[in-house]
Amino acid sequence: MTLILHNYFRSSTSTRLRAALNLKGLDYDYVAYALKDKAHKTPEFLAKNPAGLVPVLELESGAMIPQSLAIIEWLDEAYPEPPLLPASHEERARVRALGYMIACEIHPLNNLRVLQYIGKEFGADAEAQKAWFTHWVSETFDALESTLAGSPATGLYCHGDTPGFADLCLYAQVWNNKRFGIDLQTWPTIARIFAALDKHEAFVRAAPPNQPDAE
Repeated sequence: MTLILHNYFRSSTSTRLRAALNLKGLDYDYVAYALKDKAHKTPEFLAKNPAGLVPVLELESGAMIPQSLAIIEWLDEAYPEPPLLPASHEERARVRALGYMIACEIHPLNNLRVLQYIGKEFGADAEAQKAWFTHWVSETFDALESTLAGSPATGLYCHGDTPGFADLCLYAQVWNNKRFGIDLQTWPTIARIFAALDKHEAFVRAAPPNQPDAE
């Protein structure tokens, strides 16, 4: 199957998905959209995703799948090996919860359109936007660190010694944090897991600086 990934190098949701595709060993065509230039708001892109958000995975059939977590779950169903979620119901719930802490509690508050909005509507300059971003990362990373450090299920990665769903979210978020100079020393378990992921070929290939549209 020919897959086309419509994405942006710096988008954390795109980073998650690139890493997932790499873990699955799937080739894909890379199509870039410069978000700061509003390339994702053109009629052509809105026809692919009316929400005007990246990433979108285009299937050979022409079907368009938006939303990174939905795409990741689709990948795990369409290409079961290697699995991104563990076998048992309890373990799967734990892994999803870890990933959702980042994807549902940090990302919606800190993505580009929110930062642009608080800048335009409330006069938040670059320093204020950094403070906003750092606050919401810290709120969840404090809880995530405690959760990971306090669980015997945590291994080399978020769950055991095989990277999966939660690691996709963690890795992408830490790369997003780097843009705002957020130091991981406050969260040693998260720092350790990120360091392990950043040595894994599938994640290194997905990292923002390693994309063809990287600035």
